[in-house]
Amino acid sequence: MNRKWHRAGLRGRGNSLPSPFSHRALGNLHSRPGRALCKVGAPAGSVTMAQTAGSTAGLGFLSLLFSLRLCPAACDTHSLCYNFTIIPKPSPGHPWCVVQAQVDAEDFFSCDCGAAQIQSVSSLGEKVKGTKNWEIQIETLKDVGDFLKEQLPDIMPENYTAMDPPTLQVKVTCQSQDDGHTSGSWKFAFNGQICLHIDSDNMTLTVVHSGGRRMKEKWESDRIVTSFLRNISLGDCKSWLTHFLVHWEKMLTTAASPTTAPPIAHSKGAAIKPSAWFPLLVLVLAGLVPTVLLG
Repeated sequence: MNRKWHRAGLRGRGNSLPSPFSHRALGNLHSRPGRALCKVGAPAGSVTMAQTAGSTAGLGFLSLLFSLRLCPAACDTHSLCYNFTIIPKPSPGHPWCVVQAQVDAEDFFSCDCGAAQIQSVSSLGEKVKGTKNWEIQIETLKDVGDFLKEQLPDIMPENYTAMDPPTLQVKVTCQSQDDGHTSGSWKFAFNGQICLHIDSDNMTLTVVHSGGRRMKEKWESDRIVTSFLRNISLGDCKSWLTHFLVHWEKMLTTAASPTTAPPIAHSKGAAIKPSAWFPLLVLVLAGLVPTVLLG
């Protein structure tokens, strides 16, 4: 079996990834947006349950206001994803592997990953096309295509045969969070039906549809495959996103800016600007919080 692809996840990375089951990796799962930032609790007898709930609510709301003030728009998060399409029996003259790359849902290039040939490039792609990481990226994507093609016969659902194999669609994503953490994932689909999801943080393989059972059974105990998938999503993808953002930051900020609305005339005193009422509201809440804490 040709496994030259398993080295692809090591390209361009100067630092090794932590073990998928290390304390650091598992700890990151508890610091994602959407989860509680702290535990609610106090020593027995110090405060009543009502006081604890009230103080938590007051402080939480105050923290929320400060976060909205400091981060009025979406915080600094970015995502990079690669959508692979593997066609086992392509029509004459058509590639068997195509990958579409996107940053923050904006297309920036597509290529024939079987031949490592670029098909189209957007202005975002042109901005980074001449960099070293661009070349490493193209080579690595070809290795991913080789890996998927090699694995397909053993992972396709039982109701398909080698004479009539399904089209395999794969999406690998890495997303940087405002807290510095980068998450990664893989999604696998056959003929458009998502079958398997992989969380790269802890390498949990989740069967979404019965067509993903063979993939999970084959890969779950294969450390070479799981390491390869994790290194691509949390190693290479993260590295490319970090390097490319240096060139893309201004372009992405411009693209994300909402269209400026025409000014609306208001009579004097009809409205108070947020900058005016925010400090006042903070002072009011700051006065309420001690009241809640003291009961």
